[in-house]
Amino acid sequence: MCGGEISAETPPTAFSADIVKLPESTNSIGMKFKRLPPGTFTMGEGDDAHKVTLTKPINMGVYEVTQTQYELVMSSKRSFEKGADIPVDRVSWEDAVEFCRKLSELPAEKSAGNVYHLPTEAEWEYACRAGTTTRFSFGDDESEFGDYVWSLENSGDKTHAVGCKKPNAWGLHDMHGNVWEWCRDWYDDFSKGGLTDPAGPTAGAGRVIRGGGSSLAAAHCRSASRIWSVPTDRFSTFGFRVVQLTSAVKAEP
Repeated sequence: MCGGEISAETPPTAFSADIVKLPESTNSIGMKFKRLPPGTFTMGEGDDAHKVTLTKPINMGVYEVTQTQYELVMSSKRSFEKGADIPVDRVSWEDAVEFCRKLSELPAEKSAGNVYHLPTEAEWEYACRAGTTTRFSFGDDESEFGDYVWSLENSGDKTHAVGCKKPNAWGLHDMHGNVWEWCRDWYDDFSKGGLTDPAGPTAGAGRVIRGGGSSLAAAHCRSASRIWSVPTDRFSTFGFRVVQLTSAVKAEP
């Protein structure tokens, strides 16, 4: 794993020197999380741009879920592109939700009071942007794509081990490219008004997928890029990351 030695205390010089030192934690199977502060941001782009406020901190996975982690929890292999630290792929939305359920039921996680779920679309974009309003979390300069994004231009049309590219300012890796990431929400057009802690529509034809993938041009891996797919679909470009709900976060107003 390229990101195996990354920590909040001593971000290596090979990565961004501007990482905000947010609290970091590790769960019982070695998954790392950053605790993102509550805040208000502009979600979407162009005519879809709208204000969203998230009122609670978010323990967001630093990396996309790897094949090792998926196999440990699910006791099954799934991916097209093989590698222990490569993000799991060919997972449906239903597979990702089941992973969260089983991870939450592990004895060590239950004892710690941890519950896992897919990020809402708003949580995902908030985490991806990391305080930015540009097309990408690292700005608008396309010459920097190769430092942050596994995309069609540099991936060899395949996924790569997590954490090999620079993180965003909140220390999250591969928010752009590598695999598309499932979100909890049903897909629909954005609301035009301001929203607080949105969870998306109550029904729809497909679930939201964010972030772009290694088979797409980097321009399609923007912070606001979004598509949808049927919850049972499994493609070699579909993966996910998870949010950890801890007892401390539950207790906050």
